[in-house]
Amino acid sequence: MSRLAYVDAVAGVAGDMLLGALLDAGADPEYLRSGLASLALDGLALETATTSRHGIAARRVSFAAAPEHDVHRNWADVRTLLDGSALPARALERAHAVFAALARAEGRVHNVAPETVRFHEVGALDAIGDVCGIVLALEDLEIDELACSPLPVPRGLIDAAHGRLPLPAPATLELLRGAPLYGVDVGVELVTPTGAAVVAALAVEFGPLPAMHLQTVGYGAGTRDLEELPNVVRVLVGERDRLAGGDGVREDVMLIETNLDDLSPELVPDAAERCFAAGALDVWVSPAQMKKGRPGIVFSALARPADERAVAEAILRETTTLGVRVSPARRWELAREWISVEVDGETIRVKLGFLDGLAINAAPEHDDCLAAARRTGRPVKELWGAALAAVATRQPT
Repeated sequence: MSRLAYVDAVAGVAGDMLLGALLDAGADPEYLRSGLASLALDGLALETATTSRHGIAARRVSFAAAPEHDVHRNWADVRTLLDGSALPARALERAHAVFAALARAEGRVHNVAPETVRFHEVGALDAIGDVCGIVLALEDLEIDELACSPLPVPRGLIDAAHGRLPLPAPATLELLRGAPLYGVDVGVELVTPTGAAVVAALAVEFGPLPAMHLQTVGYGAGTRDLEELPNVVRVLVGERDRLAGGDGVREDVMLIETNLDDLSPELVPDAAERCFAAGALDVWVSPAQMKKGRPGIVFSALARPADERAVAEAILRETTTLGVRVSPARRWELAREWISVEVDGETIRVKLGFLDGLAINAAPEHDDCLAAARRTGRPVKELWGAALAAVATRQPT
């Protein structure tokens, strides 16, 4: 069962706004304060208040911290800070992902290696507090997946440590490659680098609200009270939709394909392996007749929206194609569970698929059957059938 937080970027997304929305959705401030204290940053104290934007009650957060003068941390400094903390494992992994995404984006903008990027505004104590507070809030709310709406972006200029920058800030745009954006006539920054880094690193998909059972909603307010729109981000928290009351979930995916007539068959498994490493959910080939009557294949991969670019690049690098086509798709999945059964003293794993609480599919793990066949001398198909029979005589654990 997957617990989802959907970021509805009503007026964009910033770190403090998203943190406020997660607190408003039910994250425990004391849990966050305890986790933040482990960062060993002098005087970093989370402060919360309730405010209103266009009549909408929202949570406003800020950090009281000892003043820092001319402190510009690089990615290595921040990583050391994170690794020395007592953040839970998943929260630590998410924090690493956010700052790594920032380092890569800043490195591309300034043409330097990510390791040597010096964080300015994002390396400040309040920005570190925002990111670590967000990952702690996700942990406290037991969020498995983050999704995000299309993001509003204005035109204009903003003062930053590097000088006068266009909106959206260059690092923000680098972070949002592949995300759906739309222009708005508001002359202030709506998506900050910190906010962009969080959704770019942690969101598994961008787009409309996924099918879900809504449980709670939280609103986080920005500093400004804009005339054009309510300066809030809201978070919708609930469970992923299930198959007609059963245990499956619906997932939006991307189909990435290319036609090939000059790729050696020996290289197809290598390309497939790289696609899986890049995040592909499935990879397959189909025979096709190409131009001039030449035989060829259609190389296809299925990926989550967040992994589309990486999988597409794997196909471009590992095959002879000059381009790929991408189209949105949707799939329904059964809830899955692994059990183990004993056959001739050998342990074989079996994957079960559930609908309406009932196991309707069972698939013995072929590698386990093959290993057992080598040790026992029995045919693989016999062990496969025996594993299925063993499943029928027991309840899954």
